[in-house]
Amino acid sequence: MHRSAKRLASLLTCAAVPVLLVAGCSGSDSDSSGDASASAKSSGAAKPSPTVAPAKFKKLPNPCEAFSKDTVKKMLPKVKDASGERGNSTDNAAHGTCSWSSSDENGVDGTQFRWLDVGFQRYDSDLGIGSGEKRATDFYTKQVIDAKDTKDARKLTSVKTSGTGDEATAITYDVKKEGNDFKNTTVIARTSNIVVTLNYNGAGLAGADTPKGADLLKKAQAAAKEAVTAATKANG
Repeated sequence: MHRSAKRLASLLTCAAVPVLLVAGCSGSDSDSSGDASASAKSSGAAKPSPTVAPAKFKKLPNPCEAFSKDTVKKMLPKVKDASGERGNSTDNAAHGTCSWSSSDENGVDGTQFRWLDVGFQRYDSDLGIGSGEKRATDFYTKQVIDAKDTKDARKLTSVKTSGTGDEATAITYDVKKEGNDFKNTTVIARTSNIVVTLNYNGAGLAGADTPKGADLLKKAQAAAKEAVTAATKANG
């Protein structure tokens, strides 16, 4: 009986050893898992939030006040309405247009026709799309391409225009309408997140001489500079 009791105690001691070992390993795994979880959380918290550069300009000028009275008079000698005709816009801080026309009638010598319009497009920065400047640059590029793709355009030329915002391009071409030769100039300029598109064309009607394209180009480029200046002044 005494020998049986000793043998039972010995067996119980041996059986307890594996249990202790398992318990020890289990505790070690739990601590390791907790450290890894804390490290992952720390790593995630360290990631910076995505950002986009804020747009430089927040406003647009009144498009019908983009040019001085003297400029309007030089470009449209017999302008019908010097104050211009403003286009409709659902957001005047993002988009604005204005146009003018002039018919200088000279009896048997015919009529000199002129047309001028200007458009302003402003872009805000958007985290999902890009900065206002990038969006404006993309639109500027598209406007230049569209101007060069004008239907039935002849003698098309493209020249860079210096001193007009961050970048500017002037496109000139001829178009025949109802038997009359029209000289056209389109100037697209960008200043940060604002794009200015100016169209100026002229024709000699009823036998009048066709205007010189170089003259129209020079006036259009000067007017584009005024429009860009108006955009910057509107933002203080």
